[in-house]
This record gives sequence, structure tokens and C-alpha cells, in this order.
Amino acid sequence: MTDDEFRPKLGKIGSRGSKAGKRYAGQVRAAINRAGGGHLRGGRFTGSRAGRGGAAAALLKSRDRYAAFRQRRVMVKARIVKLAGKGLDGARAHLRYIQRDGVTREGEPGELYSAEKDRVDGSDFLDRANGDRHQLRFIVAPEDGIEYDDLKPLTRRLVAQMEEDLGTELDWVAVDHFNTGHPHTHIIVRGKDDRGENLVIAREYISSGIRERAAELVSLDLGPRTDREIEQRLCQEMEQERFTSIDRQLLRMRDGDGLVSPDGRDVFRQTLHQGRLRKLERMGLAEETSPGRWRLDDELEATLRRIGERGDIIKTMHRELTGKGLARSAADCVIHDLSGEPAQPVAGRVVARGLADETNDRHYLIVDGVDGRTHYIDIGKAEAITEPMPDGCIVRVTPRNTEPRRVDRTVAEIATVYDGRYDVDIHLKHDPSATERFAETHVRRLEAIRRANGGVEREPDGTWIIAPDHLSRVAEYERQRARAVPVTVDKLSSLKLEQQVGFDGATWIDRELVSDRPETLHSSGFGRDVREAQARRRQWLIAQGLAREEQDRIVYRANMLAVLRQRELIRVAGQLSEELGLSYAEARPGDRVEGTLRRSVELASGKYAVIEKSREFTLVPWRPVLDRHVGKQVTGFMRGEGISWTIGRQRSGPSVS
Repeated sequence: MTDDEFRPKLGKIGSRGSKAGKRYAGQVRAAINRAGGGHLRGGRFTGSRAGRGGAAAALLKSRDRYAAFRQRRVMVKARIVKLAGKGLDGARAHLRYIQRDGVTREGEPGELYSAEKDRVDGSDFLDRANGDRHQLRFIVAPEDGIEYDDLKPLTRRLVAQMEEDLGTELDWVAVDHFNTGHPHTHIIVRGKDDRGENLVIAREYISSGIRERAAELVSLDLGPRTDREIEQRLCQEMEQERFTSIDRQLLRMRDGDGLVSPDGRDVFRQTLHQGRLRKLERMGLAEETSPGRWRLDDELEATLRRIGERGDIIKTMHRELTGKGLARSAADCVIHDLSGEPAQPVAGRVVARGLADETNDRHYLIVDGVDGRTHYIDIGKAEAITEPMPDGCIVRVTPRNTEPRRVDRTVAEIATVYDGRYDVDIHLKHDPSATERFAETHVRRLEAIRRANGGVEREPDGTWIIAPDHLSRVAEYERQRARAVPVTVDKLSSLKLEQQVGFDGATWIDRELVSDRPETLHSSGFGRDVREAQARRRQWLIAQGLAREEQDRIVYRANMLAVLRQRELIRVAGQLSEELGLSYAEARPGDRVEGTLRRSVELASGKYAVIEKSREFTLVPWRPVLDRHVGKQVTGFMRGEGISWTIGRQRSGPSVS
């Protein structure tokens, strides 16, 4: 090889050379760590100040802590929400929910506002956010928020200070809530800066910087906390059945033997700690091992947090039941475990729906059950249950099944025979009676599991590697899903119970009257109300010629539900015909239904789809999957009371049975 020739020696993909074999960013971090710079924790760079606001967070953290102690306290909860996939639908549901009825002092719906306007359109804000990678949500709750007649000026000053700290303008909306004992503000910020780039805020600024800025502003408005105010707050904490700042101090005071000895140098603090320890002793969470020395329960913090959450739930139930005029004893109120999963299905009327965890957007339902008890149930994330659940509607809440499905067992069975491998061809070879479409449902299931937790592997040729413990991995996948959505909520009727008694249509009461397995009704509470409503409904049905009395029992016409359903369908179709300017064409079993899916309508007997053609329209049973296809061409075949759908004009389009 001559002097002017060279032979390249290729390294691994992503390698920056033999010097360290690291990417440039890794070399920079290593250099910072060697120099002792950056934000160090244990001598290592953590990156908590990487992003906008890192310098401001560092400055706020270095301030005089005694001065900060006198500041008014403000709680700030923050959450970064990804908008990819269905994230924008979840954002729309969240925006709709925080503007719900009853959040103002007057009990009115919340009003979104911005920096310049007292009333803004949330749809415009979401349209601007279309395509954003993420969204930031903050809940700002001043401890002394009750002192403010209006939280808007405080919120606008806080966001203006954030813009100064972050060095960018923010696109945001907010709504104030006064429906709890602690007035607070929900602030939603787009994940873009003023140059259209992704807005990346330093972790330390999110975790503490915003809180410090809010505390500064509240302290300027109301003045710093006096010694007397601080002492009163601490004395109130002494008897509380929740995790308090005093408990946090006691945990830090433990010595090498895990024991706590109240400090006698400060008489007030010694009294405070001694009083709290006696309270914890009565709760079974502390024990005095010798005079002045205490051992705290290992699960002190977790136990007190659970007790505090339960106390908050009891207050919520009492407030909602009292507000609806429903008197229930404590013994008739059931709080299901905090995973939100009742042991058995719960049927009843909705008393209220609300936010169980505003930071993580977890919702609860309070259901007045037919079993005579009132149930508090965590139903999971808002985007999972987007269908409106108005107060008074009838629902059934069922715990989510976390067991492997039949499709999972089939995959495991086939993989056992074929050396831990699975694909469509193997499935068809194993079971010649199966169709390709049927086998593809198994592939879709495997793909969903792979994306969620990597419980299965797929080779480049499309073959799946199925582990011997496949069913255990599937069960873990289902448990993960259940943590986000622990229950399914089926709306049995959008009509309130009293509206169903004389309604000319097929109601939930009617379905219960003719059911082979009706709900077991208790003699008290909502169960008693249903019994009384059923008795009155029977008399209405007899007057309509749809039932008759024979000796000591009621005999219902065999086609009673069909007659009632048809009555309502014709009545609603007539109203829609006037509205749309089209004639109504009834769809019968075996008919082909074709046209544009316009929207849905809610009937007492269920939800129906409006299918429109050039000169006529028809009403057919709705399926939840149709939510994504409004405005599209659909084709279906009526089968009994159901319908098999094909989406789109093409003959081979996706089918929904």
C-alpha cells in the first residue's frame, strides 16, 4: 500500500472511535463528572437541571431555607402527558372534565381562561396542540387559597414568572375549582415553546421551582406566615390521621437502632413530637420501648397515607350523598380497595363521578347499588371510560378479568407442539379447520402484548417466539392493564329510574322484569326504590295491554320488549326525519345496510347509529368500535338484533361483527 492510500477500519454502528467508544453526549457527561460540574448527586451527573428553568431551580434551591419556611405553602402537582396515538382524545376528555358542572363557588361549570381572556375555547387550544409530542398539566393549590376571591390574577402572574424563568412564552389555558375545601387551579400547557420546538423543562424546576415561585407570590399577597400561624398548623397536624410533616420529622430523627427520642432543647417541638407519638401509639403505629424512646412502625408512612386516602374518600362520599339528599349510614357505604376492583359486579345508579387522583387523571364512581349499599369505585384513567355517565343513569361495574384468554391458551398450546414457535402458517397446519382471519386475531393479540411489555418476541420473518411461561406473562400483561383500568362500566340505561316508570319504550326496568337472571334487590336504599318502580311499571304495562294478571302473578307478552323498542324507534325516527329532511327506512333482519355513518342517538333501549343515504336514513344498533368511523361509508348485514359491519367502500375492508 502506497503512502497516499488508506484502508478504512469500520467499527460498530454508533461508535465514535476507539478512544472511548461512546456517543458524544456520553463523553460530555463523563467530562462534566470528572470536573465535578453539573448537578451532582453522589458525584454523578443526574440531568435534573437539563432543560429550561434549570438555572432558576438551582437559584431557588440555594435560598435561605429559614425564610422559605415562613412562606405560604402551595402544593403543585405536575404531570407530563404524551399525546401520541389516542393521547389527544384523552386530552379532550380531560379538558371536558375539568370544566364540568359544579366546580365554581356558584355551582356552575368551570370556564377556561388564558393570559389575555377570561373565557377561551378549549377546542381551539386542542387544535393548536394537534401534532404536539406532549402536554404539561399542573394543579396549583395554595394552602390559603380560600382567602382568594378569584384565582385568575395569581395564576396569570405565576405563568408569567414561569415564562421569565424558562425564557419562552407559553401557550396555556386554566380553570379554577372551588368545589372542595381547598380551592385550586388546573393549568394545561402545550408542549411547544415560542419557536415551535418541543418544550423541555428541567426536572428540578418542575419538582420544586414552580412551587417556590407560587409560594413567593402567595406570600406577597397575604404576607409571610407568622410564628403563631406556623404553630397552629403544627398543632392541628398532631391529631390528624394521615401522614404529616411531623411524621416526616420523626422518621428523620431515628437513630442507628431505629428509635426516636424527642429533642428537649426546644420545648414547643418536644411537646409537638411527644403529642404526635402518643397519637401514633393509640393508632398502633408507635411503641414506647423505654421512657422517652420510641420505636416507629416500619410501615408508618404507607399506613398513614392509606388512612388519609380513606378519610378523603369518606368525606367525598358524605358530601356527594348529602348534596343529592341520599341519607346512608356509614355501615351501608362500601369503599373498595384502592385498586378500584370490587369483588363482585355492582349494579345501581350513579350518584357522582369525579377525580380520585387529579395528577394521574384517575376517576371514581359513587354507585347507589341495588344491594342497598353505596359503593365508591376507582374506575381508572379518564381516556379509558369516555362515555358520559350522568348522575342518575343506571350502570353495572364489573371487575376486569386478569386471567389469560382462550386465544392465549391456543397460542401456548400450539407453541408447545412446535418448539416454542407460532405464526399463521403453523396455526393453520396445527388446526386445518381454522381460517386465516381467525389465526390473525391471535397475531394481533401477540403484537399488543409485545408493544406493552415485551412478553413475546417476533423474528424478522414474522415467526413468534413463545416462552414456556407464556400464560404467566400474559397474566402479568393483564394485571398491568388492570392497574390503569381496573373495571369495565356498562351503562344499562341513560334514563333515571323515575323516568322509566311511564316511558313509552323498552327500559331497563322492563328488561329486569322479563330477565331469567334479574338483579337481586335489597329491601333498603336503591334496591327498595327499584322494587317500587317495578310495581308501578307493571301497572303501566297492564294498562298498555303488554302484560296481564293471572291469579297471583304477572304474565308479560312474549314480544313485549320488541313492541316497546319499535315504538320508541319509530318516534325517534320521525323526529330525525324532520330534522334531516330524509325519509326513514326500517332495517329488518337479513337486510343489507349501506350508507354514511353520521352520528349516534341514545334511546332507552340502547345506542343506535344513524346511517344516511342520498334520500333516506335508517337506525341500527351501535357498536363502540364505530366511534372512530363517523363520517365514513359503512356496509352491514342485519343479524337478529345485531349487525355485522364492513367499514369503507371496498369489498375487502375491515369487518366488525
